[in-house]
Amino acid sequence: MKTLKIDIVSDVMCPWCIIGYKNLEKALSELHGEINAEISWKPFELNPNMPPEGQDLNEHLTQKYGLTPEQSKDNRQRLIDAGKDADFTFNFDDKRMIINSFDCHRLLAWAATLNKQTELKLALFKAHFSDLVNLNEQSALLDIVASVGLDTDRAQEILAGGEFFQEVRSQQSDIQQMGITTVPTFIINEQYALTGGQPSAAFVQAFKQITEEEAQQNAE
Repeated sequence: MKTLKIDIVSDVMCPWCIIGYKNLEKALSELHGEINAEISWKPFELNPNMPPEGQDLNEHLTQKYGLTPEQSKDNRQRLIDAGKDADFTFNFDDKRMIINSFDCHRLLAWAATLNKQTELKLALFKAHFSDLVNLNEQSALLDIVASVGLDTDRAQEILAGGEFFQEVRSQQSDIQQMGITTVPTFIINEQYALTGGQPSAAFVQAFKQITEEEAQQNAE
């Protein structure tokens, strides 16, 4: 069985990141017995200059992308439909906030050292997009940490201090040097990349092609 190393560049504020991941899961399920994946998450901030209190989502979309209320509504429905296809539930209301996600990335870097990174990432996606939790509230983050079996006292220490600051910044620098500006980006075996909320069929096709190419290279 072939093992693929998959690094996912993403932000928990990015709805297409969870759609892409859920479709990746489907593809890996379809290829069960043929391909095994070692998954890690790399940090990307969609809004690195966002203040701690965050910003109203509608206001943010208008300022950043120039979307009209009708365009925002259409975009939300598109996400809801794509989420259903990917077995993920999006809930939207008029009180949604978008935040700076740097503390989330610091907690994810910590979780990676305990082999809990994917569990925490998925819990953060669910909290933000399905359960309408504000991820800039420390108590909410600690509840999410607890839900995946991580130590809340340790998490509180990290949030209160500067731990994992440099680790996240270093990874972000590496990503910038690779020229990655779009999330999600799926980097396979540090050589190949897929971007966007790809359907599961696209992952299946890409993985089969990659394994065939690498098998040919090894045979030469």
